[in-house]
Amino acid sequence: MSENIYLKLIEDIINDSIEREDRTGVGTFSKFGVQLRFDLNKGFPLLTTKRLFWRGIVEELLWIISGKTNSNILKEKGIHIWDKNSSRENLDDLGFFNREEGDLGPIYGFQWRHFGAKYIDMNSDYNGKGIDQLKNVIELIKNEPNSRRIILTSWNPCDLNEMVLPPCHMMCQFFVIQGKLSCQLYQRSGDIGLGVPFNIASYSLLIHLIAKVCELEVGEFIYVIGDAHIYKNHIELLKQQIERKPRPFPDLLIKTENKDIDCFKFEDFEILNYDPYPPLKMDMAI
Repeated sequence: MSENIYLKLIEDIINDSIEREDRTGVGTFSKFGVQLRFDLNKGFPLLTTKRLFWRGIVEELLWIISGKTNSNILKEKGIHIWDKNSSRENLDDLGFFNREEGDLGPIYGFQWRHFGAKYIDMNSDYNGKGIDQLKNVIELIKNEPNSRRIILTSWNPCDLNEMVLPPCHMMCQFFVIQGKLSCQLYQRSGDIGLGVPFNIASYSLLIHLIAKVCELEVGEFIYVIGDAHIYKNHIELLKQQIERKPRPFPDLLIKTENKDIDCFKFEDFEILNYDPYPPLKMDMAI
């Protein structure tokens, strides 16, 4: 069962890793260079050893796809993933004194849809500005599926100093073979307890969406993490998690015939047969 590879990674880091200090001051145990693989034909990899916030996963991905950088859009929907990063306190700590609360800077969505455009603020109209990488990826998959250049990157060195947080999941490459779409993600930094389960589900959903738009089946999600770390304050909860026996992954049902990447909404998706253990609440380090 695929979830076991995630649990094995937790166990490996707890038992055989290096203790390192980090920018948050919490402290971590880290390994460098790991890979996880998920066959998306064998269920949707929404972890079962703890309940994940499915609505938050979907809404954040759709928000990124929209190109928005305003965390208040998510906050108004009861999704608080980016609240700490975009708080007045954190913006001031980073020197963004003139930036409105909620403005995350040119993070993921801006880079996916407007790469190279000059970032002004979260309220500006960037329509037609910069390079729409996501649109280009979809066109390549449709028209040149054998291309080795089907790449989507969030890492733009010119914009890093304007972001509240440089991209963690920074580059992915798509691959089409035998009518199936796969994706390999490189993530420079992976919070194994809190962020990684969310990222597994988010990029698996992205593969499903792009496959739907391009009239393909889904293949694999291959997940490469550079600095794979566990925060010290997550250790005890993760020890509880690895004692839980994984249950079968659920199935993803996409209930719309829509094939426009910009027109999906949360109600278009349903997770079937999801039977997780109770959630394990872990604090986010910033």
